[in-house]
Amino acid sequence: MIPIHELLSRIRWDPDFGRGEFVLGYLDRVDRRVRRVALSAVRMLPAHEGFEFVDDEGVSHSVPLHRIKEVWKDDELIWHREH
Repeated sequence: MIPIHELLSRIRWDPDFGRGEFVLGYLDRVDRRVRRVALSAVRMLPAHEGFEFVDDEGVSHSVPLHRIKEVWKDDELIWHREH
């Protein structure tokens, strides 16, 4: 399995592969379930630290890469690791 930071780099830098709607599924530590957020709604942090986003209620979240459990492209699961 490709490491998540390599997949995210490929999405960003490979123009053919990077076309489409991408969604990240991350483990929410409070609810203990996978939540999804559009890749277009996140800001990646430097040095493979993770990503940040603001939810619908205006709350800012910071998620480390190791909590990403799924990646979806155009509603198709293309990457996952055990929860």
